[in-house]
Amino acid sequence: MASMTERIMFLRAVRQLHRIRSLYAAGVLVWAASAAWTGWQAPGSRQMWISVLLLAVFTGLLVTAVLFLRRLQAPGAGRPAHHAASRKTARPGHAHA
Repeated sequence: MASMTERIMFLRAVRQLHRIRSLYAAGVLVWAASAAWTGWQAPGSRQMWISVLLLAVFTGLLVTAVLFLRRLQAPGAGRPAHHAASRKTARPGHAHA
């Protein structure tokens, strides 16, 4: 079983990934707008290619953050865990196989 400090560190890491995912999404939007604007104003210019490069970098960072968050989510996180034994009692004289 994980200790309390490990659980707290895990929750902090997930919270930080959520924050950084928002930052990367904003970066993708900004660089997409910049690439579109400079592509319209000066197609093929150095500024346009730099905007496209930074758009690709932020898109890669966003995808990586999303994949890490999916990996950190426990399977069936929306359902409560059932750790207790069944409340049904075995009747005397009946053995379980």
